[in-house]
Amino acid sequence: MESIGVLMACPMNSYLEQQLENRFKLFRFWTVPDKSSFLASHKDSIQAVVGNAFAGADAKLIEALPKLEIVASFSVGLDKIDLAKCKEKGIRVTNTPDVLTEDVADLAFGLMLAVLRKLCESDRFVRSGKWKRGQYVLTTKFTGKRVGIIGLGRIGMAIATRAEAFSCPISYYSRTEKPEIKYKYYPSVVELAANCDILVVACALTTETHHIINREVIDALGPKGVLINIGRGPHVDEPELVSALVEHRLGGAGLDVFEHEPEVPEELFGLDNVVLLPHVGSGTVETRQAMADLVIGNLEAHFLKKPLLTPVPKKKQQHPPLFQNLLNYLSDGPSLVFLSNNRPHRRVGALQRRRIHLQTRERPPHSYRTILLPADPEEEEKRRREWKRKTLL
Repeated sequence: MESIGVLMACPMNSYLEQQLENRFKLFRFWTVPDKSSFLASHKDSIQAVVGNAFAGADAKLIEALPKLEIVASFSVGLDKIDLAKCKEKGIRVTNTPDVLTEDVADLAFGLMLAVLRKLCESDRFVRSGKWKRGQYVLTTKFTGKRVGIIGLGRIGMAIATRAEAFSCPISYYSRTEKPEIKYKYYPSVVELAANCDILVVACALTTETHHIINREVIDALGPKGVLINIGRGPHVDEPELVSALVEHRLGGAGLDVFEHEPEVPEELFGLDNVVLLPHVGSGTVETRQAMADLVIGNLEAHFLKKPLLTPVPKKKQQHPPLFQNLLNYLSDGPSLVFLSNNRPHRRVGALQRRRIHLQTRERPPHSYRTILLPADPEEEEKRRREWKRKTLL
């Protein structure tokens, strides 16, 4: 693979850079003074682009590389990649989901504690010698605070799990309600903000979620509310956020991302109710190495004609015909189903229908016997007894 040209869009993890150099013909795009001339000279040798949350593959770059086959993102977010252009050109796209979920959730949780308990400010208080002159101010309790989450995907769920351990009521907003989730759903971000103490942004950046945090949302959150953003900077209308913090219309903010990073509004530097981080949600040695391994694995899989490890979009699971019919049936109403394969029955409610295939995917479809039960409890019990009598399990 040493002859395959890979364009690295910007500086990233040193481990990733070394692994790319060991396996491919690596081009470091950020070191090139005249990018147009460079692309014209190497357009036929570059077959892959590696990007991240800061630089990826826009339409202009894609058009300049006629031999481009794959774009591998060293991040989960895909907002720096022109997905429509990739689809048009038949270019494959990958990212690094799952491996960074826990780190980002940990950081979000840390930001909540840091803002409410003023951890950074109290650290500066001690370092400056002020403790000798008096006690530090009282802060705000975290346990039991209402946490609202925008985007209940992998990271959002991981944040919710952590907050639940601190007896925090959880609510959420997403494009559609998730009936299988026990948390309270609000159909608008404004309603969510009005009913929580801490609002966490954990959704993907899309046209719809650009500036999803605007003045109306900030005002709904209120002077005692806290905003945590571990998503993307453009999720937040930054001038509105700055003015709300300066005017004390918002209680505080914990920000790992910014709209024009690495540029950060200078007005935030003097505020003691804000914690600022340099986009380090996944910034641990272990996670960055795992992300790099995914990038390398996807590139090697592509050029060896093997299935991609983390393709975008994900390939939909193909259900066996028996289970596809079962899923279709369940989608029409709250019936119940018993599944058996020489082992105890599994009772699955309609709201859990997506899990049916996961519970049984390793076994061939012909080995299943199913019975659909009506929702009436008496009829259900009658059919259950009849089933157990006739079937040896």
